[in-house]
Amino acid sequence: MKSTCTRRNFLGAGLAFPATGMPSLMNTTHDAGPEAPKAEVPRLTYRTLGKTGLKVTPLAFGCMTTSDPSVIERAADYGINHFDTARIYQNGNNERMVGVALKKVRSKVIISSKSGAKTRQEVLADLDTSLRELDTDYLDIWYLHMKNEPEHVTEELLEAQRIAKKSGKIRFAGVSTHFNMDKILAHLVKLGQTDVALTTYNFAMRSVDAAANTNQEAPKTDMTEAIRAARQAGLGIVAMKLLAGGVTRVQRGDRLYGANPQSLSKHLSQEGVPLAAIKWALKNKSVDTAIVCMTNHDQFEENIRAMAEPFTDKDEKLLTAQLASISPSYCRMCGSCGGSCEKGIPVPDVLRYLTYAEGYGQFALARERYLEMPQEVRDIRCTDCSSCSFRCAHGVTVRRRMMDAQESLA
Repeated sequence: MKSTCTRRNFLGAGLAFPATGMPSLMNTTHDAGPEAPKAEVPRLTYRTLGKTGLKVTPLAFGCMTTSDPSVIERAADYGINHFDTARIYQNGNNERMVGVALKKVRSKVIISSKSGAKTRQEVLADLDTSLRELDTDYLDIWYLHMKNEPEHVTEELLEAQRIAKKSGKIRFAGVSTHFNMDKILAHLVKLGQTDVALTTYNFAMRSVDAAANTNQEAPKTDMTEAIRAARQAGLGIVAMKLLAGGVTRVQRGDRLYGANPQSLSKHLSQEGVPLAAIKWALKNKSVDTAIVCMTNHDQFEENIRAMAEPFTDKDEKLLTAQLASISPSYCRMCGSCGGSCEKGIPVPDVLRYLTYAEGYGQFALARERYLEMPQEVRDIRCTDCSSCSFRCAHGVTVRRRMMDAQESLA
């Protein structure tokens, strides 16, 4: 695999296909020469997205970190048929790039985008802008973005989605959630107006990691069961954040990681973890499809293996070791902490912003989200507290991580 500063570096290199065994899945248009034989590829399977009737490949393409349209084109040529974007990605240019890459196959693919606006007028204006940027007449799925409390899914926003459906600008209404996911899924089922949920789901949410390094009782949230129940009720389930964060910036020697980033990177790296993490999520048949960000062709070639290879005992051991490594830094977004410290810092949100910067290499997006917090929150400095009252049931070193964010993003 190439040595690049991508999200793959945080979890391990050397993940290209072996010299023998499963053949390379690269398309001939990207092979070494015109005479190269076309590789035999595994047969694609499909899952039905809730009650929508849409047939989706188990692996979907997350476009957030993609700046090379040829990777998107190649995925569509291979048969991946669901692509997720938002205008806030890539400094506002992501939708435009995705629209260009998929223009020739628009009728054959499923495109989703999002709006985080809070009023009917604003959210509908966002939709019109998204359609213009993507150069399409409709979105297959349109998400009300980052709704992390039941009260965030307002009747005003649901009405906007009904209007958009009636006008033909969207086919299906969605909600994305990054925090309190089990509560949001149950709430959406109760409301009965949402077709698809985009939810955080990854191996770090297994019950075996409960109460690590703390004296607190582990939260009782079972996301696998929450997803099963929502899917059984007819809600389409799209999983995201399968890799549970990362540390791509470690390799760059950023001051956040001290004088020896190579040592830390070696400690955190586990060859095979990205593939194992994707397979872990896909083995849950209640997950209709899972969005994974893919920046380059190497990542695409690795990721599609997850649709053909079974989850093994070796994968389980890799994820168990990785979980021990990331426990001090990765937020499970379980909601058991209450969401903020006594000074008012929204800890899970800030931890997610750090993941954008560290795990996905999207420092500009991380800083933009951080600066959207109220000024009085941004002015808080954890160094002013002699100790931290905030406790994470999974052992995240909250004070240290908040200080990292305040130093790098504020």
